[in-house]
Amino acid sequence: MNSRLFRILTIILSFFFLTGFVPFFSLVGPSVTALTSGNIYKASAQFIVNQHIEKETGKNSFALIKDALLNEEIDKKIEKNSFDEDFRQLVETRIKITRQKLDNQNLQKILKKRIEVTRSILNINNTNQ
Repeated sequence: MNSRLFRILTIILSFFFLTGFVPFFSLVGPSVTALTSGNIYKASAQFIVNQHIEKETGKNSFALIKDALLNEEIDKKIEKNSFDEDFRQLVETRIKITRQKLDNQNLQKILKKRIEVTRSILNINNTNQ
């Protein structure tokens, strides 16, 4: 009699777990809570909340939390990349401005030098004539 009951229970349990007929994780979580804490109210509240979340979002609570954390990480990366891009553009514009200033200073030095050279040549030419 015991072996017959054991076979029947084994077939029924294998049907539930192998076909995915029972949402396994939504039952395991509250049952573990009930067994460890002994609080049936807490376990039933957890089961009801999980069922409500799954009904609203179509995802169980684990998948919902995983997606939320993944989205936060992606948002942080996007924010960091946009900051890096803004910083790079700022540095590039400052480099361009500095190069223009240096080029202007170099041109002014070259012009002063040429003016001095031409004045010295003109002065030499004026004294010779």
